[in-house]
Amino acid sequence: MNRTRFEKELEELHYDILKMGSLVEEAIGNSIASLVNHDKEMAQRVIDEDDRINKMEIEIDEKCAKIMVTQHPIAKDLRIVLTGLKIVTDLERMGDYAVNIARTTLRIADEKYIKPLIDIPRMSDVVREMVKLSLDSYVRQDLDLARSIGEKDEIVDALYGQIFRELLTYMIEDPRNIHQAAEFLFVARYLERIADHTTNIGEWVIYLETGERIDFKFENIKKRSGQQ
Repeated sequence: MNRTRFEKELEELHYDILKMGSLVEEAIGNSIASLVNHDKEMAQRVIDEDDRINKMEIEIDEKCAKIMVTQHPIAKDLRIVLTGLKIVTDLERMGDYAVNIARTTLRIADEKYIKPLIDIPRMSDVVREMVKLSLDSYVRQDLDLARSIGEKDEIVDALYGQIFRELLTYMIEDPRNIHQAAEFLFVARYLERIADHTTNIGEWVIYLETGERIDFKFENIKKRSGQQ
């Protein structure tokens, strides 16, 4: 393996992954902004620009395949490339969830909302931070950053539970709220799923560095129950 060439190709791979991650983060932010602001044009842009994210996934997959064929990486070098492949799959799925949120906007933007949207944007802010942390942890191969994603995931789960309970109350109080409350519940669920994909990345980074497979949600449960 040509070490200099491999490091250059790896640097390009990292740049592409960060660029794709930036597009995904922007899509998440814009999809929530479109929902909050009843902005159907912004929602449609999120949907239309998803093609860029899908195209980047294909391009990065091809670059990873080329690295493996031409450089024949082994041991940790191979794990870095394989982890990159898994990351872009997670990023593509995050982009799909952003599109789902944008489609929700298109369905209900013309309606008066049953409540101000406060916790959903808060949840989105945490999720976008998790996207950044997950990608930085991979590029830097930083275990502390990777583990911090699991801590953020607990915040997202708590917000999801709070949103679920509040919207359920709206449904019970007035059946006319059911349709819109269900739409908001789906949005919260999409954000929760995006957070899960960021934890996937963090877990793969830990495996990359230590060879150990962990589950952040299981680790959080152990912490709450006082287990070591």
